[in-house]
Amino acid sequence: MPKWSMESWLVHGGRPPVEPGQPINQPIEPASTYYAGAEPEYARDGTHGMQALEEAMGPLEGGEAVAFASGMAAAGAIIDLLPMGAVVVAARFTYTGVSVRLRELNDIGRIALRLVDIADTEAVIAAAAGADAIWVESPTNPMLEIADIPAIRAGASGLLVVDSTFATPLGQRPLEMGADVVLHSATKSIGGHSDGLMGIAVTADADRAAALRFRRTILGGAPGALECYLILRGLRTLSVRYDRSQASALVLAERLGEHAAVERVRYPGLKDDPGYERMRRLMSGPGTMLSIEVAGGAEGAERVARSTDLWVHATSLGGVESLIERRRRWPLESAEVPENLLRLSVGIESVEDLWQDLAAALANV
Repeated sequence: MPKWSMESWLVHGGRPPVEPGQPINQPIEPASTYYAGAEPEYARDGTHGMQALEEAMGPLEGGEAVAFASGMAAAGAIIDLLPMGAVVVAARFTYTGVSVRLRELNDIGRIALRLVDIADTEAVIAAAAGADAIWVESPTNPMLEIADIPAIRAGASGLLVVDSTFATPLGQRPLEMGADVVLHSATKSIGGHSDGLMGIAVTADADRAAALRFRRTILGGAPGALECYLILRGLRTLSVRYDRSQASALVLAERLGEHAAVERVRYPGLKDDPGYERMRRLMSGPGTMLSIEVAGGAEGAERVARSTDLWVHATSLGGVESLIERRRRWPLESAEVPENLLRLSVGIESVEDLWQDLAAALANV
């Protein structure tokens, strides 16, 4: 990290040179090609907007950042670095897109996939024997499990990839715990406004960063000029958004735990949550995401999701607006996710307004 705190770096990192008459913000640069003789020359290889975002993002994780057109583009580039037939250990609850892709590659023999309970550290280490890569998501989506990243690193070799989308760099810094690559869907909390699609991979290994940039170029995964501008702009307010949403998430989780229509709350900030002690040891806080299982099965959960006025019934997460959805409404979601599970992404609205709206919807159960 630079000499400033993370909160200050979020605001000032990746700015243009400080010169009289120059813009404070990196401008939107809608150009696909550049005059020869200097870098960049072609937008697929990188642009000034991409460079500014990467310069801002890398120090937050303690590495070198590589921006992609989406989280899945970043994940695909990481997977593409693995050798043919690579043994990959992955969490049974992993972001749907990554889970589907890993299963597809397993089915065609590109990789050999071993699924594990990522919260069971001994099981992860046992499965990682001889593995080429361990794909960790922590907290997991949508079950909010916490992985013991340092223990996994200590007990297993192979490329350690940590999807830290839920936590953001404010919640945890996986590279410092031994991870080789950190993955973010910057579409979510980093961008924070539900208006830009992007993925970011961060690694402390310069050769690996160069390899990821080459995969971005050769696979066509470069983000657009407007997206780079929007995600960098969103990054500036990550600290204040994250703090506000996290504080509200804890209040809501505690109240939901006492509601008669809620059968279970999954949130590592609750003392009775299985991941509470691990969260306290490895993270700065429990984050902005929680899941609940409501009475009435799938029908009851759908009724709640469709009955809110302030909560937005939509997919995705990490925006300024609070989102709610039943994850099993998606056909490709894991069959192990309960049918009545609602994933809640807590935004920055008044927590009392959020609670009143949610309580009114739960009354319909």
